[in-house]
Amino acid sequence: MKVYTRGGDKGKTSLIGGTRVPKYDIRIEAYGTVDEVNSWMGLLRDHAPDEGIKKTLIEIQDRLFTLGSQLAADPEKSRMKLPPILDADIFYLEEEIDRMDATLPEMRSFVLPGGHPVVSYAHIARCVCRRAERATIQLSDHSPTPEIAIRYLNRLSDYLFVLARALAQVLETEEILWKPRM
Repeated sequence: MKVYTRGGDKGKTSLIGGTRVPKYDIRIEAYGTVDEVNSWMGLLRDHAPDEGIKKTLIEIQDRLFTLGSQLAADPEKSRMKLPPILDADIFYLEEEIDRMDATLPEMRSFVLPGGHPVVSYAHIARCVCRRAERATIQLSDHSPTPEIAIRYLNRLSDYLFVLARALAQVLETEEILWKPRM
């Protein structure tokens, strides 16, 4: 199978199910942004200081491929059987959030992103995940979209925020609190 097909050379691409849409279509934006989150997760995994975090990030990357394939399918024409995102996937993220959060100091202020490259990667992944969530919500206003996709992306961005804080703790990086000038 060749990587290039020349099918997109005129600005259109095919959804799962065969429907051709412009490459700027909101469905393409949604699953393309999920793909971007997945790439950031890979960068995070490459720099994660612990095997447990790496294992969790691989699981999340698998779920993001599943989510991207669901978003890439034409809900009216696709007959392809795709793996589902399950409530258990969201519970998994919540368990990881709670596990990490139990060791972190209480939040009393917003935290400025940064302090160490891997902490910054987690914050960037969180921001891109929020963008993927917004694009998926916009898609859901125009086309049938699995409601669980929005819930998963929402929880994933929460996970990434807590992961950034946990990484700062593991790497002994100072969290700089936002102190608004008044």
